[in-house]
Amino acid sequence: MAEPSVHGRFVWQELMTADPAGAAAFYGRLLGWHAHPSASDPGYTELGTDSRHVAGMMRLPDGARALWLPYVGVDDVDTTIAAAVKLGGKVTHPATDMPGVGRYATLADPQGAGFAIFKPAHAPAGPPSTPQPGEFAWMELGTSDHEAAFAFYRALFGWEVVQRMDMGPGAVYLVFGSGGVQRGGMYRLREQQAQRPHWLPYAEVANADAAAATAVGAGGRIVAGPMDVPGGGRIAQLLDPSGVLFAVHSSAAAAKVPRKAAAKQPAAASATKPAAKPAAVPAKAGAAAASKPAAAPAKAGGKRAARRKKPARKSAARKPAARKSAAKRAAPKRAAARKRTAKAARRPAKRASTKRASAKRGGRTVRRAAGKARRKK
Repeated sequence: MAEPSVHGRFVWQELMTADPAGAAAFYGRLLGWHAHPSASDPGYTELGTDSRHVAGMMRLPDGARALWLPYVGVDDVDTTIAAAVKLGGKVTHPATDMPGVGRYATLADPQGAGFAIFKPAHAPAGPPSTPQPGEFAWMELGTSDHEAAFAFYRALFGWEVVQRMDMGPGAVYLVFGSGGVQRGGMYRLREQQAQRPHWLPYAEVANADAAAATAVGAGGRIVAGPMDVPGGGRIAQLLDPSGVLFAVHSSAAAAKVPRKAAAKQPAAASATKPAAKPAAVPAKAGAAAASKPAAAPAKAGGKRAARRKKPARKSAARKPAARKSAAKRAAPKRAAARKRTAKAARRPAKRASTKRASAKRGGRTVRRAAGKARRKK
């Protein structure tokens, strides 16, 4: 019985990162992966579940970009390289043999997305019919021209269009596959996304909402989601602590359980403020930066207005005070005037009474003197 061909199948995923130890801790917490050195190359780390290895990890080479790199199986590495170059692709690492493992090369498609081709020394077992948690479930290409990119990969790997999904005005999601199996999707990047063409792997999880929250708690960040996707699944796109794009997927059956967790997720995401920033954070940061200049003039204007209003309030405050002081000053004057008037009114009476008293005393004196004169006579 002939062994199944690996041609056109995604057979491996590789993470190139500047922090292998941090990445091992992050993905171990997120996906339950175990990390250990490869038996064939101690400098290479293998990642996987208890059942099997699903990915590898290596320290980022000088001048390279941190990313997840998909490996596509081929029947002949050198023939595929020649075809890729003829179709407009580029070789970024020449064909290399790994004793006991296989032969590989890394390429870039005409739009610039990186990928690798691999012919294993021993035919691997066929992929499971249903991806289990911790295994890869989907591959997605974001590119500047998805139709041109698909033509390139179709010529290399024999991929076919399974469906073109209408995603809104001018947006199409192209689902591709081979051998009657869906392999992934492609779409055109919007100009505002400001991202390079790239392949994005989706790992299967029991619950996309819970996985997104776990990623945030482990130092990652949510780029999009968690959200529903056509077909009933639920996804979340993430950045690991080093800023490498990654995604998780859960089936419809698993996604029905954690709706409450999904409602809580945005708050958790906004509270963490992870170090790495995706293309969407500069826009926030830019918005925040734009708001600061706008806010400053408003505050300055408020202060100037306050300074203009203060003199008016002060003068208004002085006027009542002036009236009060005038009233206070007038009151003692009026009281003093009344006292003087009362005294003046009393003085004539006193003088009159004094005159009358003097007149009485004078009359008595005259009468006494007249009486004395009469007695002498």
